[in-house]
Amino acid sequence: MRRYRYRCTICRTTSPVVLNPDDLDSEGDVHRQAVHGGHFPDHELAGEIDRLGRWYAALSPLAVLHARVADGLSDLRDEKTMGHYWWARAGSALLIGGSVALFALAVTAVL
Repeated sequence: MRRYRYRCTICRTTSPVVLNPDDLDSEGDVHRQAVHGGHFPDHELAGEIDRLGRWYAALSPLAVLHARVADGLSDLRDEKTMGHYWWARAGSALLIGGSVALFALAVTAVL
């Protein structure tokens, strides 16, 4: 399940988590109309977040991969909450590490 959040860096406010991109657009529109008279604040952020509340765009590619896998594993148990379960983090790390090891094994076998 995808989670989204809107952040106005001028007011230093962040919207609650929404689960639909259309709700994200309405959060930003309502805030801009109510506080900024319809103008777009400089450096506002809106986008997809992981279960820990971090924007995917601000993470490194490896951290994004780990967060996406851990999010997917955590969503198997409860898709409405935030935060990762410990077993989802461990499973994500093992899955990524195992994939890298399998790739290295395949490369050495070919060479």
